[in-house]
Amino acid sequence: MSKYGTAMVKNGRYKISGDFHRISPHTTIRDADNYNRLVGITKPGEITHIHSYGSEAVFFEGLGKKIIYGTRCDNPECESQGTVYLPFRIHCPDCLNKNSVVELTDLCRKHARIHTFMVCERAGAFNVLKEPVKFIDVEIEGVSTILMSYLSYGEPEIGMRIIPIFKTIDPGCSILDLSWVPADTYEENIPQGFGF
Repeated sequence: MSKYGTAMVKNGRYKISGDFHRISPHTTIRDADNYNRLVGITKPGEITHIHSYGSEAVFFEGLGKKIIYGTRCDNPECESQGTVYLPFRIHCPDCLNKNSVVELTDLCRKHARIHTFMVCERAGAFNVLKEPVKFIDVEIEGVSTILMSYLSYGEPEIGMRIIPIFKTIDPGCSILDLSWVPADTYEENIPQGFGF
């Protein structure tokens, strides 16, 4: 049995098992400059959080299948009818009707460009990406919103045409299963576990 908690849905309800809260023994904190005086203790603990995707699950599952889904408002009474959103939006922000799921994979392969970018030399304590991280804002012709992601290969430039790559070996069902590379990238240059 895993030392971490697991969850599944059965009969429309979450069923959890295992250990979701783990506490470790504390350690003392001492002031080495002041006669090793006690100043506190650590209180290490770990919590496993259950994050429900709800209606967005189709987007995250699609990434592991090399599919990018977005949504579109199809309400004929909405002034934003026909507006396409990526990242995935469940409801239209103007009329609040439920959006339709649309596949955008081919559109992304043909019409994605870097809108802007930022290179982070140190991305923080919980970063799992190789540093420096090349964060990019992806602009896709025909899509009204900008998708934040990361460039896995090459050097980012504003206006650069890019194509999506997908983590297909052990996908984590998270946004990290989607990355981008310059449009002229060869397959041998993409990260292991990813594919076009």
